[in-house]
Amino acid sequence: MTVGSKVKQTLSSLKGIKSTLEVYTLQTGDQETSGAYKESLHVINEVLDDLEKRVQTLEFEEPQYKGL
Repeated sequence: MTVGSKVKQTLSSLKGIKSTLEVYTLQTGDQETSGAYKESLHVINEVLDDLEKRVQTLEFEEPQYKGL
């Protein structure tokens, strides 16, 4: 497995985690728990942004990673 495909796999996994946290945030009735989920979503969004930039860099610098 190449570096590019590992990064993309991680990105995909994080998007799934983000979706799950969004569902949990909507389903919980507890404000403290909801706040914790929202804080986690904020962190995950930052990580997703960083990883998406990394994927773009990988695809630009290493064309063989494009589309993996």
